Amino acid sequence: MTRRLLLSYLTITLIVLLLLEIPLGLFYAQRERERLAADVEHDATVIATLYEDDLEVGAPLDPTPADTYEDRTGARVVVVDADGIARVDTGGDVPRDFSTRPEIAAALEGERAAGTRRSDTLGTDLLYVAVPVASGGTVHGALRVTLDIADVNERIRSFWLALVAIAAVVLAAVAMIGWVIARSVTRPLRALTESAERFASGDLAVTPTATGGPPEIRALDDTLTTMALQLDGLLSSQRAFVADASHQLRTPLTALRLRLENLQGRVAEDPSDRAVGAEIERAIDETGRLTELVTSLLQLARTDDRPDTRAEDVVELIRDRVDTWTAVAEERGVALVGPDRGEGPGEGSGGRVLVRVVPGAVEQILDNVLDNALLVSDVGSTVDVRLATSPDRVALCVVDRGPGLSDADKRDAMRRFWRGDTTRPGTGLGLAIVDALATASGGSAVLSDTDGGGLTVTVTLLRATD
Repeated sequence: MTRRLLLSYLTITLIVLLLLEIPLGLFYAQRERERLAADVEHDATVIATLYEDDLEVGAPLDPTPADTYEDRTGARVVVVDADGIARVDTGGDVPRDFSTRPEIAAALEGERAAGTRRSDTLGTDLLYVAVPVASGGTVHGALRVTLDIADVNERIRSFWLALVAIAAVVLAAVAMIGWVIARSVTRPLRALTESAERFASGDLAVTPTATGGPPEIRALDDTLTTMALQLDGLLSSQRAFVADASHQLRTPLTALRLRLENLQGRVAEDPSDRAVGAEIERAIDETGRLTELVTSLLQLARTDDRPDTRAEDVVELIRDRVDTWTAVAEERGVALVGPDRGEGPGEGSGGRVLVRVVPGAVEQILDNVLDNALLVSDVGSTVDVRLATSPDRVALCVVDRGPGLSDADKRDAMRRFWRGDTTRPGTGLGLAIVDALATASGGSAVLSDTDGGGLTVTVTLLRATD
């Protein structure tokens, strides 16, 4: 917007300058040429009176007045008799016939003639003025003055250059002043844009107030601030409710599970009541699933609070989680390969790779992704945990050889409570938690196909400095 305002200022200024300077330049050029023509015509009339008597009686003409005028002005003076034969010519030989020249012919007819023409011989423009030499109504001859107007053209050219220089200075001044004004006008709008971008990213706690600006912008800033505060309050209440509800539900669920397990122990003593035992076992499984669901909801509520990030060694965290899940993988007949046994652990001093993440994010990401990968992997297959580094980012990949997901399922898999296979256990929150934790850490999570079949989950995190 600053550039558009500045461009509008310069455009208006340029139009005003053109409307003022072009007529002024044209008027100056016309005035200079007309003034020169008037001066030359006046001089020609004066010189003609000096030769009037001699031409009337046919006496020889004295070239001294014409030569003196030529020495003073550089003009060529030609005096002809009534037949158009030159009697005086400061720029040529006499006698010479000039009767065919239009301006001489017009002067011999008693009319004054003036104008300009291009002289190819001299390579310049010439001003000519021809006046009749007459007395008592009788034309006795004519006098023509031709003058090089290069000096006048140079003055006109200098005037145009001066106008251009003035325009350049004015445009430069308007550009500087307009830039300052445009910046002052758009500064509140830039502040509002920054606030809106922060609100869009979910940062509703910081609501800077735009300073200055017209009342409409200040009113808009107040409205945005009020909206952000109300949204922050509503979202905080929602997060608090989810967290509190999840936390409060865990206690009765745990107590219910213990009571069911105790009841299961008593029923087990009576072999005749196997149906009741089966129902109790299914009830225990459901309480376990509800407990897992509540725990996942609590994790999601915590990621929505956008906690602060810190630097953690992703290599050490991967090794720890791989060691933890290896027992589960072996129980299911799946080989779990970490980066220390597959690809190199990455760059960094002593094999360390630091990433900036939400505390506990890497562990929860790996737990959820590995749980899903091992759940869908067939006996005898392999799950790889890989690590790739770049100067500013770190990519954590978990590769399985399971059935994979279709393109539509990969788009839906990050949604909360989405489950691709309802016959398998799960809450549908695992990948949603992975995506939420990656986003809260300033990174991203992407699902892609594994070469040869399967699914690859790639979590990209920001790299931290040592």
